Amino acid sequence: MSAAKAGSDKVTLKIPRPLYNRLRQLVADSGFNSVTEFAVFVLRDVVSPPERPPQLEDGLTSAEVDAVRRRLRKLGYL
Repeated sequence: MSAAKAGSDKVTLKIPRPLYNRLRQLVADSGFNSVTEFAVFVLRDVVSPPERPPQLEDGLTSAEVDAVRRRLRKLGYL
């Protein structure tokens, strides 16, 4: 990482262009406004302390929870 500007609170992170292009495709239908916004979200999640596993809520079967997790994994969120 390198400093973007002296005194700035942000830095530039360089990634391979094919990875950037793939992330741009993922971001297109995700609700994120940019690859940077998505990358910050993912990186914050990766470095955050682990949480306790969520409890099943009434009305959701374990099969439904598994289906949601598979979908989130496929979308790249897990």
